[in-house]
Amino acid sequence: MKTLTQEQIKEIAGELETGFRVFVHKTSGEMVSIPDEDQFDDIEMDVWEEQFELLENNAADYIEIEKWASHEAFEWMAAFAEQCTENPELQNRLIRALNRKGPFREFKFVIDNAGEYRQKWFSFKDEQIHKWVLDSVNQSNESGE
Repeated sequence: MKTLTQEQIKEIAGELETGFRVFVHKTSGEMVSIPDEDQFDDIEMDVWEEQFELLENNAADYIEIEKWASHEAFEWMAAFAEQCTENPELQNRLIRALNRKGPFREFKFVIDNAGEYRQKWFSFKDEQIHKWVLDSVNQSNESGE
């Protein structure tokens, strides 16, 4: 597969994060996004009819970059909490949040009220997503898809 630019990787990450499925053409690197029907209950799919047809008629020419699983996102939150050593109080609150029922909601509540660490979290998460997309593309290249 053609090597993707940093801008394409960023775009793929954004599409995945907002609930879209992303397909990349194996030779041109052209990206096609369609809504993930599991993420959008009430979306009008007719708007994407052209993209659906393109993918259906040329399925062998595209690879899908799949979204990360929830356990990966959990690992990212845990890794972020572990690196917050300069603020032990926040670190403890984040770790406790991850050990409660509903860890995603609990982590979000703590981080949304963590001042400058909120932006640090978003930067960290963006970096992890970027790595995820790169790894996914590299795995597709290695497997010859």
